[in-house]
Amino acid sequence: MSIKTLLTWFEKQGRHELPWRKTSDVYHIFLSEVMLQQTQASRVAEHYYPHFLQKYPTLQNLADASLDEVLGDWSGLGYYSRARNLHKAVQLCKEEGLPHDFKELQKLPGVGRYTASAVCSFALNQSIAVIDTNINRVLKRYFALMDDKLVLHKAEEFLNKEFPKEHNLALMDLGSLVCTPKNPTCKECPLSFTCKGKNEPEIFTCKKKTQYENLELYLGVCLVDKKLALVKSSDKLYKDLYVLPPVEPVEEDFIASFKHSYTKYRITVSLYKTQTTPLEARYFSYEELLQAPISSMTKKALQFLN
Repeated sequence: MSIKTLLTWFEKQGRHELPWRKTSDVYHIFLSEVMLQQTQASRVAEHYYPHFLQKYPTLQNLADASLDEVLGDWSGLGYYSRARNLHKAVQLCKEEGLPHDFKELQKLPGVGRYTASAVCSFALNQSIAVIDTNINRVLKRYFALMDDKLVLHKAEEFLNKEFPKEHNLALMDLGSLVCTPKNPTCKECPLSFTCKGKNEPEIFTCKKKTQYENLELYLGVCLVDKKLALVKSSDKLYKDLYVLPPVEPVEEDFIASFKHSYTKYRITVSLYKTQTTPLEARYFSYEELLQAPISSMTKKALQFLN
C-alpha cells in the first residue's frame, strides 16, 4: 500500500520539470548525474546542463573537446575533479558509448555506486535501488535505522520492481521536498502512516559537524597590456585550472582581501600587485577570461581588479 501511495504522490508532486527527467538518453543522464554531485539541481538546470548539451550534444563531441575547453565550460560549478573524470570517461567510451551494465559503469573514472545505479535506473529503467543523500535520509527515517550500512538492504527490499525508475525518483523527491533534513513536513508525506521514525525524525539523520581547515593565500596580480597573468595549477585544490600566481606579500602592494570557501577549506585570499610572474605564466585578455578554465575563487578575485 505504501509503495502505491508513494507513486501516486510522485505523479502529482514530483519534480517532472527537471530537464534530465524528460529524456532516457544515457549520455544526457550520465552528464546530469555527474553535474548534480554535491550541487543544487537549480544551478545545474538553469545553466550548466543546457549549455553542455548545446555545445556537446553527443558523447563524441565532449570526448573530442580539449580538457581546457571542458574545464572552461565547467568554471564556477566547482569540484573540478568531476569535470576531469567526466572527460576521461567519455574518451574511454567514445567508440562504443557508455556501458549499460551496473558493474561496468563503475569501472569508469569518478563513477561510484550511486552514479552507476542512477544511470541504470533513470536511463535504462533497470530494477536497481538508487541511494543518494535524500533517499538515504527517507529510508533511515521510514525504517528507523541508525546505521547507514543497513540502508542498501532495506532499499533493495523496498524497491518497486514493476516501476523501479519512478520509485527511485519518488523517494528522491520526497527527501528533497517533504522529508527534509530539518523540519520535515510529515503531514504531507505519503509514507507517514507506516513511517517508524516520524515521531523523532532528527535522531535518524544526525550528522557529524564538518571540520574545516583554514588557509591563507597570497596571490599576485600582474597586468601587461591589459592582459592578466595566470598559471596552470598543479595542486589538488584547483588542478588543471588557471589561477593567480602565489607571491610574497609586500604591504605597499596590497590590493584587497576576501573570504572563500571550497569543500573543507575556509580560505582568506589576499591580492598584491606584482611585476614578476613564473616563466610558464599565460596572459589572458578580459574576453579570453570569460571562456578560460578558471576557478570560482579566481572569478571572485577579478571583481577587485579594474
